[in-house]
Amino acid sequence: MKKILVTVPLEERHVDMLKEAAPNCEFKFGDFMGKENITEEDVQWAEIILGNVDAKHIKGSEKLLWLQTNSAGVEPYLGSGVLANHTKLTNATGAYGLAISEHMLGMYLEVIKKLNLYRDAQLKEEWGTQGSVKSIYGATVLVLGMGDIGGEFAMRCKALGAYVIGVRRKDAQKPDYADEVYLTEELDNILPRADVVAISLPGTKETQNMFDSERISKMKDGAVILNVGRGTIIDTEALCDALESGKLLGAGLDVTNPEPLPKGHRLWQIPTAVVTPHISGYYHLQETHERIVRIFAENLKKFFKGEELKNSIDFSTGYRKL
Repeated sequence: MKKILVTVPLEERHVDMLKEAAPNCEFKFGDFMGKENITEEDVQWAEIILGNVDAKHIKGSEKLLWLQTNSAGVEPYLGSGVLANHTKLTNATGAYGLAISEHMLGMYLEVIKKLNLYRDAQLKEEWGTQGSVKSIYGATVLVLGMGDIGGEFAMRCKALGAYVIGVRRKDAQKPDYADEVYLTEELDNILPRADVVAISLPGTKETQNMFDSERISKMKDGAVILNVGRGTIIDTEALCDALESGKLLGAGLDVTNPEPLPKGHRLWQIPTAVVTPHISGYYHLQETHERIVRIFAENLKKFFKGEELKNSIDFSTGYRKL
């Protein structure tokens, strides 16, 4: 009888789904968003964990056989000594593409249609034009990260008439939604072509400060940058400089560095920056929650059948195994 700790919010039907997927197991459930209520003792008790727990509570638990996160990012669990060598790690890729891609699309439209500026004018009770706007139709959209999130965003842009260029780490078949695909090392050559750069990459050593002042300078004048990956991918001060100077038309950021963005930071006051507090992939969209639970249930069945788990993580790269 395996001991399974579940920390994500569940309804009774979700509980039934998980228990059906793992019969004859002992479950322990956290409260709603129960991270604060999950103790180190709970974590050390578990052989299987469904949900993100404090990494320091794991401490290389020899008992822990498998950790299934409720996030796409798994950075806290990749450090040396966090998970034992035998512990499997899987993420929730596939749950967030819908919600986050729509959030990205909303930020993109807000910037190019200057809705952020009109909102500011509304609050000042000012009636007047903010000038010319741009369209997704005919725009060149550069997508960094062609997984669930980046792919969903690219498909939406393609449907609205954009020319889509994808950037990925490894060679793979070009998806139908992409007009061109390049490897990461070719990024600098294609950056000047992009009207928008959409980032949905994880936070790794390779992506740290990927967009510093030098790389931002290679972007097209008047381009837009979107980031829903990790705030550490963009040098925040360099981005602020590019926005304040007018080099970039705007930015849509659901992640920042530092995070949370502290009060008084100049990024808050830049009119062309749209900033949301890392909520695009949260449980605000019910379908995201449903998908996470379904991934849990599917992987539980696979685990007890001895099958390869969905969304297994490669510890050497921090990415999902393909």
